[in-house]
Amino acid sequence: MGKSTGFMDYSRIVLDDDAPKDRIQHFNEFHHHLSSEEQSFQAARCMDCGVPFCSNGHQIGALVSGCPLTNLIPETNDLIYRGNYKAALKRLLKTSSFPEFTSRVCPALCEKACTCSLDGDAVTVRENEYSIIENGFEHGWVKPHPPVNRINKKIAVIGSGPAGLAAADRLNKRGYIVDVYEKSDRLGGLLMYGIPNMKLDKSIINRRIHLMEEEGIHFYVNSDISTKEDVDSLKKNYDKIILACGSSLPRDIAVEGRDAKGIHFAVDYLTGVTKSLLDSDLNNHQYVDTKDKHVLVIGGGDTGNDCVATAIRLGCKSVKQIEMMGELPLVRAENNPWPEYPRVKKTDYGQQECMALFNKDPRIYNTSVHSFIKDEHGKLTGVNLVKVKFENGKLVEVPDTIKRVKCDLVLIAAGFIGASKKTASLFNLKITDRGNIKDTDFHTNQKDTYVCGDMRRGATLVVWAIKEGRDVAKIIDQDIMGYSPL
Repeated sequence: MGKSTGFMDYSRIVLDDDAPKDRIQHFNEFHHHLSSEEQSFQAARCMDCGVPFCSNGHQIGALVSGCPLTNLIPETNDLIYRGNYKAALKRLLKTSSFPEFTSRVCPALCEKACTCSLDGDAVTVRENEYSIIENGFEHGWVKPHPPVNRINKKIAVIGSGPAGLAAADRLNKRGYIVDVYEKSDRLGGLLMYGIPNMKLDKSIINRRIHLMEEEGIHFYVNSDISTKEDVDSLKKNYDKIILACGSSLPRDIAVEGRDAKGIHFAVDYLTGVTKSLLDSDLNNHQYVDTKDKHVLVIGGGDTGNDCVATAIRLGCKSVKQIEMMGELPLVRAENNPWPEYPRVKKTDYGQQECMALFNKDPRIYNTSVHSFIKDEHGKLTGVNLVKVKFENGKLVEVPDTIKRVKCDLVLIAAGFIGASKKTASLFNLKITDRGNIKDTDFHTNQKDTYVCGDMRRGATLVVWAIKEGRDVAKIIDQDIMGYSPL
């Protein structure tokens, strides 16, 4: 399979992005991609391993290693190498519902487990996936395939994020009648409003939604399930209900001065900016504007990085990003061997842009907020930061390390603490200690009501949400039909 010496003959190549100072002038995607010929050389680097950890998708050590969707990566790589993109697309879509999403926003767990990365550079799996799906759309191979026969059972999917879309897609292909309800004015959930446009252009989401509509799925926007009457109507009109509403409760910072004006949750900030961008190209100003502001982002994860990048594009005067964890090493430590997920320092696009613009990495490690400072009008004027460390598993402040930082706008990107308690109450659902909906193999404690995605497992990656949607679809199919080919 493939070119047996490809990993020795060819180096890993990923085309450069737009220069940071150029791309911060807009909210468009900024990645460049290889030609089909160049991509075939990259696919040839696949080693045809006896045990392909890239496709493993299981926990090794503390974190998952490999693709949660168990994409058969060596097979698709071989097909790309041979120039058979149509067959590669067919193979990929057997396991992956939306490669156009994961090839843009997934952190490529597959590449971290690639055998080539044991002592070199991983195969460009994510780039290969991008080339397969975009070639498919370009050549008209990705087209609607409505089911030939319909099963007279109706499924309601609440939430149009990646989990809800994946569940709807699978069940519709099986022949069920599927309706998707979305509380926002646009479809896509966190894909639409939680991820900035420069990471995932919203036309890509709309392209997929249009395809799903042509296949027979009905979508309803501005349809919040917010009353007992709404729930009763769903139970009356549908055979099964899937809750895919996400993990929507942001973690707050409970310190002195929290009520100061100028402190916002990251999810609200990113949503407002993207909505204004789509509605008016930012001309309606119905968003938190960081122009000429000294911005502090609380949280060192992907959402925090998105906030850094967005604040820079809106013209902030400065931006800092605090992280309570310590700085990771640049290479694997001895206690983090391959094929475990590498716990190493990653400098993402937002941090790169900050370094290019302000000549400084925005991240400040081992740091938390001691208190917020406000003026006599309640407006935020600064933040007292403090060094922190872990002692006996608990985070404690380091004495005599408080430092005041000038700041007039704070974005809290400290993660999420669970599903909507209102939704849980409306459906009379049990909640876990972590704030997620309690389930047994995707079944809630209510008959014919299922849960999947972040609402079930907590806030996580898009690829995991897609897997959750695919898995709950199979469970429902088994419950109805007694077996499932999904």
